[in-house]
Amino acid sequence: MNYLLVALGGALGSVLRYWAGSFFVFPVGTLAVNIAGSFAMGLIYGLLSDKGLERASLLLMAGFLGGFTTFSAFSLDVMKLFTDAKVFQGFLYIFTSVLGAIFAVWMGFLLAKGVSA
Repeated sequence: MNYLLVALGGALGSVLRYWAGSFFVFPVGTLAVNIAGSFAMGLIYGLLSDKGLERASLLLMAGFLGGFTTFSAFSLDVMKLFTDAKVFQGFLYIFTSVLGAIFAVWMGFLLAKGVSA
């Protein structure tokens, strides 16, 4: 049952990532998805972490957000920017992605803790 939950969530997250990415110019789609997904990860973790909802966590965090956010697409985007001699944009994208995602997961977690308090 656990594998089915992760697979179902992953399929839905992957489709949403593909759909959301079509709204932005390269590489902003992957950046937006990774930051939004990181925010959602922090929010869901903050809401579920001490509630014993392992199945919801599998469906939403491992499955849905695992399929929605993607480090491999981020890495490919960076490689494309570098091979197109857009080195500054590549490094800007790296720093914005990493710091933005960490900040977003933190904000989501704080929001969840404020809501559930």
